[in-house]
Amino acid sequence: MIAGYHMEARVLDARSSPFASRQLTVQPDTATRQSLFSRVLFRFIDWLHGRIARASKVGDPPIFDNRLFAWVPAFEAQTPVIRAELEQLLADREKLPAFHEISPDVGMITRDDQWKTFVFMGYGMRSERNLARCPGTARALQGIPGIRTAFFSILEPGKRIPLHKGPYNGVLRLHLGLRVPQPRERCWIEVDGQRYSWREGEAVIFDDLYPHQVHNDTDGLRAVLFVDFERPCHAPVSWLNRLVLAVAPMSDEIRRGKANHDAWEKTYYDQRNGR
Repeated sequence: MIAGYHMEARVLDARSSPFASRQLTVQPDTATRQSLFSRVLFRFIDWLHGRIARASKVGDPPIFDNRLFAWVPAFEAQTPVIRAELEQLLADREKLPAFHEISPDVGMITRDDQWKTFVFMGYGMRSERNLARCPGTARALQGIPGIRTAFFSILEPGKRIPLHKGPYNGVLRLHLGLRVPQPRERCWIEVDGQRYSWREGEAVIFDDLYPHQVHNDTDGLRAVLFVDFERPCHAPVSWLNRLVLAVAPMSDEIRRGKANHDAWEKTYYDQRNGR
């Protein structure tokens, strides 16, 4: 995922990863309908992957040590206000969009309404109304260097997201645990075979270019604040990374996601305002 929307996320099967437990059915790839710009962008991204890994200032593990990021403790300390704003949204969560309704490419890995989202920002899009509705969350997000994407990610009881990988390692992904059901050992993310069970008030940072999957095998709701931020790299790779991040909003996938979100947002707030 990049920019809060999936760009050619790849579903994996048992033949392509030792961590897949079963073969998965892949939905038709949208890449055949990509513009020339998107095709060139993805080619460049594929060329850049290895260079970013080698130039990374924080190494290239699947899951990172939070101590590499000095701003994490201050961010985690704001969990209570972020969680309170989330709980207000969850009071009418049936009105929140399923993730694939915003980002069509997510339909490659899920097509039900059991994974919902509330988007604050992504490349080419900043939801001022959503940010205004959650002012404490908005303030917390300002403390993340190089932030590119932020939204609440909500998994219903029993929801699983199959093994897949994102398209780009120029951003790192953070999940801040906000609502973690019990037993927490049955609610986890596994990145390249390393399993992590969320904790409320704790951030986990990982590279979503590695194969990863999510299970919520509990009777409760799991909710995290989902953030992508620029990966710290040495120059000149850092310059190339920022170029990719700057032009990404022009890709087909992100433009579709922005249009879908704009349409949902208008309907959502019109209904809230009684129009």
